[in-house]
Formats: sequence, structure tokens, C-alpha cells
Amino acid sequence: MHGRAADTLGVMDSPVPPPAAAGGEPSPAGPRPRHRDRHGRGMRGPIAPPQVPLSVSRAEAFVDLVHDSAERLERRWPQLASVDFAVREVPVPGEDGEPPVEFLDSESVPLGRYVAAHGDRPDRIVVYRRPVEIRTKSRDERALLVHEVVVEQVAELLGLAPESVDPRYGQD
Repeated sequence: MHGRAADTLGVMDSPVPPPAAAGGEPSPAGPRPRHRDRHGRGMRGPIAPPQVPLSVSRAEAFVDLVHDSAERLERRWPQLASVDFAVREVPVPGEDGEPPVEFLDSESVPLGRYVAAHGDRPDRIVVYRRPVEIRTKSRDERALLVHEVVVEQVAELLGLAPESVDPRYGQD
């Protein structure tokens, strides 16, 4: 009798819910709650708040670099306000109805390009993210190279030398 009472007592005190019915339906007690606070340290959350650069992806940070460079040049050249600045991962021949990317030789990859206005599409300057990232080691180097690429493409758009577009071109 003593063993039987202990078995009944053990089942009643068990924190584990009874198994689900054979039909795969959950038990009437409902699913077992999941606890993320196992060791009393509080709920887990994001590594950093959204306003901290840690939560910005590499692609988003790259787009910010291109737009910062474009805004810097727009202050000096107001006609750039109508130009579309875009970021693509890699150059793809004939992408979006654009003329094919011209490679100088089989080993070089363009870092950016200027696409003249066509129909209702405005002039466009495209910067290729992956080729630029591969050639730089730090965020500062990347920012300098992005600005150089944007200046070169704006120079092609305006028909000027890059030094005329930005007097600091090539000095950083």
C-alpha cells in the first residue's frame, strides 16, 4: 500500500503535463509554457537597440555611404538632385533594360557606372556594393572608395574631370 500511495503522489506533483492524445491534439491543460528566464537574468532581447550602428546591416550601411556622398556633391552641384543614385550587389550584364556592363578586361570588375536618362527614367549612377567591399578593409576606407566612385560617375555625367567635381578627389 505504501508503494501505491507514493506512485500516486509522485504523478500528482509532477510538473510535466500529461502526454498529448493519440490523435495529435494538445492536452486539455494546453501547451507547456516556454521559459527564457532559466537563470533569473531577465528576458533575452536584441543585442543592441535599433539606433545603434550594430543593428544596421552591411548593405544598409553601404547605402548610407552612397547617399551621404551624393548629398555632399548635391550641395555643390544642384543639378544632381534629379539623378537617381542606386546600389546593386554586383554588375549584371543587361540588368533592368540597361545596356550591358562594359568590362575593361576579363580580370577587372567595375565599381560603379553612369546610365544616361532613357525615356521617363532619369540619369542613374549605380555603385556596386560587393566589388567595393572586397577592395576595402575598414569602414573609413569603404567610405573613401564609395565617394571616389560616386565622384567619378558624376564627372562622367557632367562631362568634367573628377577633380572639378570634388576638389578633394584623390587626396584622402
